[in-house]
Amino acid sequence: MKTLKSIITLFAVIITCSAYTQNSDDKRIMADADKAKAKFMSMDSNIKSFFNDSAAYVIFPNVGKGGFIIGGAAGNGVVYENGRAIGMADLKKLNVGLQAGGQAISEVIFFETESDLEEFKEGNFEFTAGLSAVVLESGKAKEAKYKDGVAVFVMPKAGIMAEASVGGQKFDYESF
Repeated sequence: MKTLKSIITLFAVIITCSAYTQNSDDKRIMADADKAKAKFMSMDSNIKSFFNDSAAYVIFPNVGKGGFIIGGAAGNGVVYENGRAIGMADLKKLNVGLQAGGQAISEVIFFETESDLEEFKEGNFEFTAGLSAVVLESGKAKEAKYKDGVAVFVMPKAGIMAEASVGGQKFDYESF
């Protein structure tokens, strides 16, 4: 009986520690997303209308990408609806083509309608090579438009990467 109690206690401790670690990681990602949002708006005030008028958005504050012929990217982000965090997301990308280097970026994806957000939440959302992102510079957000229900902005943080590749980004979503 003592052994059973010890095993149950051990599992409870492991589950509690795992939950704490996940919550701690989520809090760090959320803090980074807040900083990235402020940085996006300080780089181009026109992006504020996307934050205010979109049905929802997801901010990936730290996306790492790199490659030499075969490349990839990954990052974690926060999904917001009506300005309130509703879940976490992760981004993965694998591509093949002419590319070399490594880079860290922040990325924000705006969803034009609720149905575009629902598609993302259901896991049916994937970018193809035809969709491009606006590299944020002062004044660029004013000219940006939604394409297929989304508008994407990226902000380089560090590194350099030359890329002319075919591939897409795949996303996973988990609500709070």
